Amino acid sequence: MDTRRVDVAIIGAGTAGLTARREAALLGASTLLIEGGPYGTTCARVGCMPSKLLIAAADAAYQVAHADRFGIRVPPGTRVDGRAVLERVRRERDRFVGFVLNGVDAIPAAERLRGHARFGGPTTLLVDDHSRVEATAVVIATGSSPTVPAPLQALREHVLVSDDIFDLTDLPASLAVIGAGIVGLEIAQALHRLGVRTTIFSHSDRLASLTDPEVHAAAAEVLGRELDLQLDVHPAVAHDARGFSISWHDARGQAREERYDALLCAAGRHVNLDGLDLARAGIHGIPVVDPHTMQCAGLPIFLAGDATAYRPVLHEAVDEGAIAGRNAARYPQVSAYPRRTPLTITFTEPTIAMVGASFATLPADVEIGDVSYADQGRARVMGENAGLVRIYARRTTGELLGAEMFGPRVEHTAHLLAWAVQRRLTVAEALAMPVYHPVIEEGIRTALRHLCERVGLPPVQPGDRECGPGA
Repeated sequence: MDTRRVDVAIIGAGTAGLTARREAALLGASTLLIEGGPYGTTCARVGCMPSKLLIAAADAAYQVAHADRFGIRVPPGTRVDGRAVLERVRRERDRFVGFVLNGVDAIPAAERLRGHARFGGPTTLLVDDHSRVEATAVVIATGSSPTVPAPLQALREHVLVSDDIFDLTDLPASLAVIGAGIVGLEIAQALHRLGVRTTIFSHSDRLASLTDPEVHAAAAEVLGRELDLQLDVHPAVAHDARGFSISWHDARGQAREERYDALLCAAGRHVNLDGLDLARAGIHGIPVVDPHTMQCAGLPIFLAGDATAYRPVLHEAVDEGAIAGRNAARYPQVSAYPRRTPLTITFTEPTIAMVGASFATLPADVEIGDVSYADQGRARVMGENAGLVRIYARRTTGELLGAEMFGPRVEHTAHLLAWAVQRRLTVAEALAMPVYHPVIEEGIRTALRHLCERVGLPPVQPGDRECGPGA
């Protein structure tokens, strides 16, 4: 068995692992990147990018199908070519993956090792049966994989997970989706808009990660007009040569049964830690990781990216990889780094976003401002006038805390609020920022005005005098 000695060994060549390697190398540490699967990040291969390619096609199909509302008559016979849609998804997906592979190829071959790693000690790694790696510190960036619950395991070979969707060569005629989280909602709506008969089943009564009851109610009502949402149900699934048969009792208690050509399990993801022999490294049970250092239990071991299950989104994986790589390179000197304001987006239409503190985590000292998009100017111009946004601020100081959002293009307005929360702006300070007319951003301005009234802050700009005390 070949033995190698390095300062930092990184297990996993995804977004977090590549970032950790780069940051450690910049500090002068010798590094070794170990990967047992295909190169290419979750984002590029099976996550962010291919899903947005599918959604872009679905949005185009939806606009064509609903062009009549603008007085535009679409010629009869217009149809979705499922094969062509998925061929473009794969082609562009492979292009994004290619950029990642080019980056990996640029890493010197001596600093890369193929194989599955497991711990032989706190900083000793055994890679398959060919290599032994002795490191000063180790970064675990092994990512995550789709979860298939026990009731579906017997049918696993027939069940699709999100990783499989983008390799389909044609669209199924019908699809059952198990799970109403971010992935389930995005793919279900996209395929529905591309002409696939789709039903979403969920044991939970929640959509995505929403915790604000009013925002959730708005999302369930609006999305429920378009999608067949079967929430808080316990479906029984059977499979035969003709596809899937699903039976359940709906919200009214009525027994129902439907058949579908395909079934997508979107029941979340689990961290890829099995097979690492963590106990040999001194880690017993679920690893406890400091999110500001990425260090695990005081050991010379750092976790980053989806492997932490902390904030499993790409920009957080980049930050965690950078923190882990720097601290691993400097070990035993470990520094704490600030984290960004939480921000998650579900790319449905209308869009769902969570910024900063969620409703479920709000302190008692809070006021809420809201805006309905039913009659918001630019939203109505675009024919996308639906949704509700609620913004939270501290009652005593007016400091912005967070928001839960469901509305048109809130992927953009969520960023404005995330920046404001991270800068610890007050409601009045946020209202002092320029907003053009007519734009979607005026919607959050309305919510901020409501907040300004409720926290009793004086106006900052003349145009906002209507939100001041006594208005």
